[in-house]
Amino acid sequence: MAQLVATLASTHHPFYLKATTMPPEQQMPEAPEWKRKIEAYRETLAKTKPDILVMIGSDHFHQIFLDNCPQFLIGKAPRYDATFYNEEREFGLPTYVLEGDEAMSTFMHQHLMDQDFDMAFSNELKIDHSIICPIITVRPDNDLPVVPIYTNIFAPPLPSPKRFYDLGRAIRKAIDEYPSDKRVACIGTGHLSLELGGPRQFMETGPDPAFDNWAIDTLRAGDIDALLNSVTHESMAKSGNATHGFLNFILMLGVAGPEVADYVDNLDLFHTMEAYFTWYPKEDAA
Repeated sequence: MAQLVATLASTHHPFYLKATTMPPEQQMPEAPEWKRKIEAYRETLAKTKPDILVMIGSDHFHQIFLDNCPQFLIGKAPRYDATFYNEEREFGLPTYVLEGDEAMSTFMHQHLMDQDFDMAFSNELKIDHSIICPIITVRPDNDLPVVPIYTNIFAPPLPSPKRFYDLGRAIRKAIDEYPSDKRVACIGTGHLSLELGGPRQFMETGPDPAFDNWAIDTLRAGDIDALLNSVTHESMAKSGNATHGFLNFILMLGVAGPEVADYVDNLDLFHTMEAYFTWYPKEDAA
């Protein structure tokens, strides 16, 4: 059977690459620290020597629209073009081609269906920055095949936080039962408190620092009961109009299991709190 070697959950700030590769005199004051933190976080994946990346992200209305919006979707293509024009223009992200793993995607699709998750699928999925950002930050060589899974965190009605957690548990079971000797890492991205286009977008902190600090501590502890008892669609909306990206963090705790995180870091980046988590299966924990 395949072996899950690491679960990573992080924010996906699209300006990281541009902010840390500009001439030093043009960089924001936080850029050197941001780069150091990302390079340290990258090592939490590299040390596990994965063969395949299962990647969880969310489409930012690039190809999934309100005329046909699945709650959960898996990519089943042999390769994936990545980065949309506005992401190149606004964020300075380069284009990519990511290799797919059709065999694992096909297995996971059926396995998740058998666990009562009626996944949509795409043989022509294009990848946006929710998945490209972690490629840039933790696997910049882009040398591993991927199985992409997209979640709906934008268009109500959204699945419940419990449903996101249960999907994480189902993904973990599918990885554990994949008939292969491959080493699999699962990487997902979302948000802590976040405001997009609203009055709290460009504050000195994220729109809800109290939520951010609580969320980091609760994820660190692996306390799924506290998360599911406290986090609702209404509470996330109060923390910022795009805070529903936190649902992907709950999903990733489902993949990891309700365990204490092995690695936690964060960076207060004026308008947003960046956060980075890694869990190792107990038998592989350092």
